[in-house]
Amino acid sequence: MIGIILMIIGGVFSIIGSIGLVRFPDVYTRSHAQTVVNVGGLCLILVGVMIDNFFSTIFVKALFIIIFIFVTSPVGTHAITKAAYLSGVKPIAKRDEWKHREIRKK
Repeated sequence: MIGIILMIIGGVFSIIGSIGLVRFPDVYTRSHAQTVVNVGGLCLILVGVMIDNFFSTIFVKALFIIIFIFVTSPVGTHAITKAAYLSGVKPIAKRDEWKHREIRKK
């Protein structure tokens, strides 16, 4: 039962991240949504699979996939955003939240 709940929560994370991929304006914010789908959604689904199939070969395979995702997803996201930055892609900001804040001096 706990495994099924984790799989459903992971599916919801994946849906939310997929909506973010479509709605976000630039490559930098879309890379964040892609990471939510990979790490949040897929890893929760795999943890649910691990709980449902405890002490089996599926458990070990899911564990190795989770480790692989945790290692490769941040590296891939960093490579994509660095390539976009070096290509001259500017982030799209509708409002600069830091520009309008007052700086308090001590």
